[in-house]
Amino acid sequence: MATADRDTSRRAVIAAAITAELARQADAGATGFDIEAIATAVEAALDAPERIDEGKRPNELNATNDD
Repeated sequence: MATADRDTSRRAVIAAAITAELARQADAGATGFDIEAIATAVEAALDAPERIDEGKRPNELNATNDD
């Protein structure tokens, strides 16, 4: 099951990278797709370190867990 979650997460990262790069290209007035830029964006997204959850947010703290 962890593999399915990882595959879904990986696919979501790839889709987000492609979406962001295509939006950037459109905003820049591109008349075609820069495939190399899309590939670079996907590689950068996949190489990014995973976000580490550093603990509780301030609004999650209470008197028993705020030390």
